[in-house]
Amino acid sequence: MRTSNRVRVGLLASFTALAAVASIGSATAATQLNGDWAPFSRCPVDDPAMLAADGATDIAICVTSHSASGSIKLGNTVVPVGASDLQIGVVNHPGAVSTVVSPKGGALVADSAKVPGGLLGLMCPSDVPVITGICNTLTDVKLNRVTATIESVNTPTGFQLLAGATTGKPIITLPVRIHLENPLLGDKCYIGSSSDPILLKPQNLTQPAVTSENFAGDGTPDPNGPMSRLSLQGATQTDTTYAVPGTNGCGLLGSLNWAVNLKTGLPSAAGKNSVTLDNAQTDVAAMSAPGDIAPNAGKVMSQYWHSAVR
Repeated sequence: MRTSNRVRVGLLASFTALAAVASIGSATAATQLNGDWAPFSRCPVDDPAMLAADGATDIAICVTSHSASGSIKLGNTVVPVGASDLQIGVVNHPGAVSTVVSPKGGALVADSAKVPGGLLGLMCPSDVPVITGICNTLTDVKLNRVTATIESVNTPTGFQLLAGATTGKPIITLPVRIHLENPLLGDKCYIGSSSDPILLKPQNLTQPAVTSENFAGDGTPDPNGPMSRLSLQGATQTDTTYAVPGTNGCGLLGSLNWAVNLKTGLPSAAGKNSVTLDNAQTDVAAMSAPGDIAPNAGKVMSQYWHSAVR
């Protein structure tokens, strides 16, 4: 089967675009899929918007991107990024317009990473008596250890299909917050929130290497299969445009928000923060010729996905 030009352009651009944000979220999905479907374990194929994609005017694709590590600068503090897995569905519409669909549980899943210096690094030294007293107790490794986890909040927006095929242009807006965990900070300490998230707008610094292949509906490699998979590897991306809000929920009734904000330089205006994403591994899956099975392309792709479940 031949892949239409519009589908090829859409896949390539979508692929490159999501490589930009891939380095911020981890593969912990319960679903295991066969063959070429394996990376797409959280693709929201059963979302009404994906099922409604007819294959003629609206084309549904699955996107996943993985990175083993990265870093993000927030004010005065550099926070490491754990292994990450970003998965979304995208419905491409005529006129280079697209709708992003998040899977249940959020687009981004990330492993936790240790914050260098722990709580000593986030709050100490300090001349404020209360904080100085806390700092003096932090010789205990468990009390000092702080982990940071980047979490997806809300649905990504502003997906720009063509921006993914070039460099230097924002590709997608990914709203996130950072969960700081420590016995003294409590379990509800965040940088950013659902109502005031960090809005990452990554762009490509380098172009990834591209490979492609077709596969059968159940994921088995098949040069004449009805599904296509593009793989992009080795991309480097960045964003220096985002602002970072202050912390919330740190300590009893938020009593330590100000201490963390003061030491880390939060809130931090746009231009004072940065994210670097290295060696993103990204995959995109779509019907090879969705127009051939219109208006049921979205439904058929969902059936294929489920047939690959191991």
